[in-house]
Amino acid sequence: MNIREIAKRAGVSTATVSNVLNGKLSKVSDETKEKIESIIKATGYKPNVMARSLVKKESRLIGLVVPYLGKDEDFFANPYNAHIIAALERYIRGKDYYLMLRCVGDPREIVPLLSSWNVDGAFFLGVYKDEVSEIRNEIDIPIVFLDTYAPGEDIVNIGIEDYRGGYLSARYLIGKGHTKLALVTPDISSEGVIQERYRGFADACKEAGVPFKNGNIYYTESTYHSAVQVGQDIAFGGGDYTAIACMSDIVAFGVIEGLKQCGLRVPYDMSVIGFDNLPDCEFMSPKLTSVAQDFEWKARKASGYLFKMIEEKISISADERQPIRVMERQSVKNLRE
Repeated sequence: MNIREIAKRAGVSTATVSNVLNGKLSKVSDETKEKIESIIKATGYKPNVMARSLVKKESRLIGLVVPYLGKDEDFFANPYNAHIIAALERYIRGKDYYLMLRCVGDPREIVPLLSSWNVDGAFFLGVYKDEVSEIRNEIDIPIVFLDTYAPGEDIVNIGIEDYRGGYLSARYLIGKGHTKLALVTPDISSEGVIQERYRGFADACKEAGVPFKNGNIYYTESTYHSAVQVGQDIAFGGGDYTAIACMSDIVAFGVIEGLKQCGLRVPYDMSVIGFDNLPDCEFMSPKLTSVAQDFEWKARKASGYLFKMIEEKISISADERQPIRVMERQSVKNLRE
């Protein structure tokens, strides 16, 4: 079955069938449209997607770039990636587009590929500030960045109030009577999400008069197994801490396991707070208290901007950051009771 045969059955021209397939209905009567659509449905005809994309000059493909992953790393190892990708895919699918996912070590590697793939737009997750300009200048398609800090750049970024998140994390623990705090975090030297969270945490401690120095910081990769080792290090380190703040939930999960392996119970012997509020927090025992962000909000905002640029063929500059809060559960003990 092809367009010519459908046109013959419907008693119309091939151009009329093509107009119906491509949504150009201004010159097609409702009766003719319904007749053609019924023939298409009855025959199970599937139009050639590539041919349609060439005619309409669109691919219906949206690229999604997950950076800073080594060739042997799995992006599903960090549940945050899985949840934000799932949320974005739902919105992309809802617009009748298709998701093309690519994990890279350096996000600049993808620049020539995006052009050759002919995607209609792209999302970039968590790109460092100094790489944003190069990406934006080299790719002539609508792009939305997520969790990126590049003030002054002509870009669209959707993120959260990371500084406030770190601040709330410390204030919550201090409010529960904890003054001997440890912080478990990835590297804080680069401008971006983690550095902002660290600054908020440190400022909250200073504001409350709670001692917090470099010796209170434990560095880890954002993986479960690395965090298990850190949990063990804290348990045997003799730091006399009563609470640990983690800059992601996956790290908090690993820290709790490391503490448990060393005989420390959460929250009875040590309190722990995470960051992100992954659905997995409810499955932990105890359930994990976490600084909460809304994945659906981020996906909705990011998709809204991207498709507005695609559909209206315009450029937009925006930096929207989601207000966040603490989701209280069971992993922090109240020392004031």
